[in-house]
Amino acid sequence: MTSVAIPFKTPDVRVPRLVGLMAMDARETAAARGVLLAAPDRPDFRHAVVDHVVRQYPPPGVEVPRGAVVTVWFDFPEGEGGGGAGVREPRVPRPGGGGLQRELDRPRDPFAAITG
Repeated sequence: MTSVAIPFKTPDVRVPRLVGLMAMDARETAAARGVLLAAPDRPDFRHAVVDHVVRQYPPPGVEVPRGAVVTVWFDFPEGEGGGGAGVREPRVPRPGGGGLQRELDRPRDPFAAITG
């Protein structure tokens, strides 16, 4: 009779890098590494598929007990990250005229007679 080695499950696991993964990939990666996921900004997290993880806690590489909860976020909080370069619309009030027009004299007629 041959004996089969049963893999020893360590009490601690390393947190995987989840930032950048889609929701379904983050769930699969977390399950494979022995951690659970929580998403406070997504009550429907179990059904989310293509949303990308933008932040996680604890950070990747930290040792945590098997079954620990890793929190992931899919949206940046107000005023943090997210780029902010999406909407380009006119802002009111518009800045006043100026620039070079205010700094320099208007060009004269090149054919005008020079007096003076």
